[in-house]
Amino acid sequence: MNVKARSDREATAERLLRSSLDHSYEPGIDIDWDAPLVDGAWGIPPHRVSLYGTGLWEGLSEEQRRTLSVHELCSIARIGIWFEMILMQMLLRYSYDRDPRRRHIQYALVEIADECRHSVMFAKMAERYGVPDYAPRRLTHELGRLFKTVATGPAMFAGTLFVEEILDQLQREAMRDDTVQPLTRMVNKIHVTEEARHVRYAREELMRIMPHTNAAQRALARYLSARVAFVVARNLIHRDVYLSVGIDPGIGREVALQNPHHQAMLRWSARKLVPFLREQGIIGGPTEALWRKAHLL
Repeated sequence: MNVKARSDREATAERLLRSSLDHSYEPGIDIDWDAPLVDGAWGIPPHRVSLYGTGLWEGLSEEQRRTLSVHELCSIARIGIWFEMILMQMLLRYSYDRDPRRRHIQYALVEIADECRHSVMFAKMAERYGVPDYAPRRLTHELGRLFKTVATGPAMFAGTLFVEEILDQLQREAMRDDTVQPLTRMVNKIHVTEEARHVRYAREELMRIMPHTNAAQRALARYLSARVAFVVARNLIHRDVYLSVGIDPGIGREVALQNPHHQAMLRWSARKLVPFLREQGIIGGPTEALWRKAHLL
């Protein structure tokens, strides 16, 4: 990396470090976890629930629809915890080999601290709502273990961008919706505020890295990014959430996967990220089929 690029990277990191000091939260203090939940409020906006617009949705009472929305919220948060743990390990490995005096690495350590707080916040939210632990199934769990081991450079930052941007779009919408539980909206506000810095860090780093990658590195980055996108999109909504409203998990999952509204939601959530990843050469070639199969294109 040339001197100018290194200087730009340090300048960005310095701004992000200052922003972290001025605009960060402590969820254990800034959220009133004992506040009563609001009767009749939603976990997520109803039109973002995976069964919205289907025959199964029409067969649910209003109370069941709200219940399902809370369980889907916590399922999405749980996949967020899963990936945040992956990201923390990747960032630690990335920082381990580099000079901690550099602002760029200091910000990576700050991001790790942010992700620790976010994981605890999501876990406390699920606990407060009284839902089960919608942990990823065994295969997904093990694929995460593989990804965090082999993903470096562009694959690490592109995969991170995908998960963070998807959550960001869903949370920005919900935090402005007065029909959504105040607890959900406050959790979303904290996550959106702090993740904005993480997204900028990852975007700028990806733009710096890609011009220096060779064909093999680009191919690996395309494959790993497409695989992460597919796995996360398919696991945002855990099949067991449907048990909360008396629907067979297999049936609920199949209806959701075929639901045009749910497919459109996935494309909507990725709409800002996809052009950027195309521009960087991360989306394209044979692996684009995985993005389409996941209803992200």
